[in-house]
Amino acid sequence: MDFGKVAAEEIGRIDFSLPADGQQTVHTLSGGKAKNTPEFYVGCAKWGRKEWVNMIYPAKTKEANFLDEYVKHFNAIELNAVFYSLPKPEQIRKWKEKAMLNARNGFVFCPKFSQTITHMKRLKGAEEATEVFLSGISEFGAYLGPCFLQMGDNFGPKNKEVLQNYLEYLPQDLAVFVELRNPEWFTIESNRKPLFEMLARLNKGAAITDTSGRRDVLHMELTVPEVFIRFVGNGAAFKASDEARIDEWVKRLKIWLNQGLEKVYFFLHQHDEKDTPILANYTIKAFNKHLGSQLQEIKFLGG
Repeated sequence: MDFGKVAAEEIGRIDFSLPADGQQTVHTLSGGKAKNTPEFYVGCAKWGRKEWVNMIYPAKTKEANFLDEYVKHFNAIELNAVFYSLPKPEQIRKWKEKAMLNARNGFVFCPKFSQTITHMKRLKGAEEATEVFLSGISEFGAYLGPCFLQMGDNFGPKNKEVLQNYLEYLPQDLAVFVELRNPEWFTIESNRKPLFEMLARLNKGAAITDTSGRRDVLHMELTVPEVFIRFVGNGAAFKASDEARIDEWVKRLKIWLNQGLEKVYFFLHQHDEKDTPILANYTIKAFNKHLGSQLQEIKFLGG
């Protein structure tokens, strides 16, 4: 994942502390109480990583069987595969079957809206493509998690009405988290406040992305009592820094959980995905120890 990537020599100069909670977070969690059994989902963005063979996938595992192995280690996937083309029902059924046969502690797919909808049509006149997308992902059934609507950098606040109309078009019961990347959504208060109020009113989430070079998208606004975090690490050379960042997230999530946060979706990314399972396992251990989750630790081969 290249979004927010900076040169290695710049990383030491970045303030990785988490900002204070946004106004909408205070409102969303106001008066809430800790849930008895909050849900935790930890995963990656792809399962098709050849670098994970002999690491978490057995030797000689064929690419066609990577998902079979992935679901044995993680309980969620930020499904970027359907971004590049509208999902075909038969393909979704195959992926679902792999999860049904191999997942050990439940599993959810969190599909990214197809680029036809978000980047080509930019949410305008996208009804037909959306129906194809929704029809396809419906095949996941109980294995469907929230969907992820990511807009491009040039989709700015002037498109707020377009975004609102599109979200209103979607089924009300469809769980959706929106990721916006144009800085003006966050740096200008007259854009920021109405955006998050609108998402809260429509019961749609706001994805939070924690990446080195774009600290503005780390907005810390919860519009629903769930959180969808995209965490981008900086690789093995910055392992201590990345782990310290995870520790800070654990502290913030503990506060939010005590205030009524119901679900945590935490997806790990790296600019070099080889090391992602290592950082993911650190995250799982920290969640289990400090947040009371009971996530299965990743089983590394030879370890």
